[in-house]
Amino acid sequence: MLKRIIENHYKHIKQIKMVRQYETVFIMTPVLSDEQMKETVSKFQDYLKNKGAEIVYEDHWGLRKMAYPIQKKSTGFYHLIEFKADTQLVKDLELEMKRDEKVIRFLTVALDKHAVAYNEKKRREKEAVKETEGEKEN
Repeated sequence: MLKRIIENHYKHIKQIKMVRQYETVFIMTPVLSDEQMKETVSKFQDYLKNKGAEIVYEDHWGLRKMAYPIQKKSTGFYHLIEFKADTQLVKDLELEMKRDEKVIRFLTVALDKHAVAYNEKKRREKEAVKETEGEKEN
């Protein structure tokens, strides 16, 4: 009887999905046109949304020089997506990025509560700076 209780408990635990907050930065090849780059970004945004993830924040860093060449390229289009999703979705997203030849490198990091608080603080400060710049123009 105890064995059956334990088995049922583990089945229940497997069904619970862990929703955590993640941050993914990916680098796209610099040979893409602006339209192709935006298309690739929207592909991953749509993928996340269709799979039930909540996109918290996005930032396009633009074309930047890399610290070292990757696939004989020294620059790339950088894009950051911060989202909430379960762990299996992150694995699937990374598989999609590996399959996409336009993405030359990516990194996904699970954010702890301190990193989430730090990112929110940075965003609030960034918005405050934009508001003060807007007031100065008027």
